[in-house]
Amino acid sequence: MSTPDLVTDELTLTGRITTASNATFLGSIGDAMVVYKPIAGESPLWDFPDGALAHREVAAYLVSQVFGWDVVPRTWLRDGPMGEGMVQLWQEQDPTQNAVDLVAADQVPETGWKHVLEGQDENGRMVALVHEDSKALRRMAVFDIVVNNADRKGDHILAMPGGHRHGVDHGLTFHHDPKLRTVLWGWLGDALSEEELDGIDRVSEGLHGELGQNLADLLSTDEIDSLAARCARLRLARQFPPPSGEMPAVPWPLF
Repeated sequence: MSTPDLVTDELTLTGRITTASNATFLGSIGDAMVVYKPIAGESPLWDFPDGALAHREVAAYLVSQVFGWDVVPRTWLRDGPMGEGMVQLWQEQDPTQNAVDLVAADQVPETGWKHVLEGQDENGRMVALVHEDSKALRRMAVFDIVVNNADRKGDHILAMPGGHRHGVDHGLTFHHDPKLRTVLWGWLGDALSEEELDGIDRVSEGLHGELGQNLADLLSTDEIDSLAARCARLRLARQFPPPSGEMPAVPWPLF
């Protein structure tokens, strides 16, 4: 069987993801399973009024590639049954793993996990939001800070076999104002590793070359300038920053 051309071969829809807030479809290109989000199916958002969310998803993938950590699955723009949209390779996650979880407040694991916050569930019981303390998830948290991810829900983290973690749903990224909303606050104030700092440097340098040229087709000049400024601030601080801005620090719902 020949390898499909993911840009030009026919994209066939096979189903719809009804839990998504925007039109999101499952499809196939040859034998490759994909997710397809047409620009025509995007709902207007008051705080992201400019540009297509699909463009931001592709921009997030490009930044992920420069980081070199494979946070975002392959993502690209192409035509489809409902017009131009974002297409992303489908990822089959491990159903036995959870990178983020809600547990009883008195049962937070002592090791291997980070405690983010506590609250009451619908039955009035105290629960805690926790996430694993892993290298893969730290990388995702750094990526989210740089791209200013306003919607890192627990279900936007795919636990892959072997321990890798993919992040998906990056339409709410790259705003020029502070918008970081995430469930991954467990390393707040911790020092960044040299590897993480090197990744930030690669993005900063890339903005003066091919990365910057490619992002210019997807984001505004102000958004690219803000991306560069976030890299510079994070590099100078050398630690995971606290929440900022007027919005809540975590998305809702959490999952």
